[in-house]
Amino acid sequence: MLYSNKLLFMNINELIKIVKSKIEAEIVIQDFKIEDKSFLHKNHKGNQEGMFHLKLIIKSEELKRLSKIESTKKIYSILNLELKEHIHSIQILLS
Repeated sequence: MLYSNKLLFMNINELIKIVKSKIEAEIVIQDFKIEDKSFLHKNHKGNQEGMFHLKLIIKSEELKRLSKIESTKKIYSILNLELKEHIHSIQILLS
């Protein structure tokens, strides 16, 4: 990773570790999986190098008590920087 004011490069393994640790630090999770779905978009127009497509599969009683909109807002708030800099698309499945 290179730094100036902004992170210039992130590989998928680093991003997954960051996403997992940030979410687990803020939300009580019973089970959590992250899948890289970037390969599905590789040849799409507008696909950007270094911007990833993630699928989060989260089992959380805490999030289950919130509405779908509230739980999504909470996750987006936690991942604010990553969504701006490294995540092009995110799919969130809650149970």
